[in-house]
Amino acid sequence: MTLLTRFVLLHTSHAGNVGAVARAMKVMGFDDLVLVAPRWADVLERTEAIERASGAGDVLARARVVDTLDQALAGIDHVCATAMTPRDFGPPVLAPRTHFAQLLAPQAARPQAVALVFGSERFGMRNEDVYRCHACLSIPTSPTYGSLNIAAAVQLIAYDWREALGAYPVQAAAAQAQPADAVQVSDMLRHWQEVLVAIGFLDPAAPKKLMPRLQQLFNRARPSQQDIHILRGIARAVQADKSADKVKDGQAAASPLRR
Repeated sequence: MTLLTRFVLLHTSHAGNVGAVARAMKVMGFDDLVLVAPRWADVLERTEAIERASGAGDVLARARVVDTLDQALAGIDHVCATAMTPRDFGPPVLAPRTHFAQLLAPQAARPQAVALVFGSERFGMRNEDVYRCHACLSIPTSPTYGSLNIAAAVQLIAYDWREALGAYPVQAAAAQAQPADAVQVSDMLRHWQEVLVAIGFLDPAAPKKLMPRLQQLFNRARPSQQDIHILRGIARAVQADKSADKVKDGQAAASPLRR
């Protein structure tokens, strides 16, 4: 059964917020947006809305502006208010995830169409609008500061609703680098041993435990083949520098003194 999801904005004041809401919806795969008596009749065409939509222009293009909440809720059989201020009575107040889990529980009477209703940026939802809803969703925020921008609130609730419906799979990372095998690691360590001796860091007559410790370090690190190439490239660069220094020293020793 397909479940329709509609986002309803009541008396929206700022055109930019409408665009930001459209973007938040599209990111979570929703595109049914209805505005009830917004401040600007042409809000969907205003520059601020289009700019803030940032790639979600198709959501704005299909959005509707209506005069009343009744018109916005046509065809909806479950309505969720979003309000941070508790009411003396009315629908139960629940965290979004809690209510969504109840709504979609196997034994529950699953709705066919859900509306998520958001109030004005200036005064939130009116009591009479909240009372019309089946549930009131309250985002768990800090008790000392719970003010959310409307687009941020839409994003959070849209995310929880998408998770409840069935989250999108996390995009797989790029193919993992091919791990280096034991021989490649061993060859690299022999190369580094030559370099460490050349720069005077390792005494070839008394190597003690340095190389076994480096062996264990790289066993734990599990370097990739590319890592080994980099490490051997560094070793070659050090060797080249040492060779260049020897040549310079030889040339200096062979030069006659000038008076």
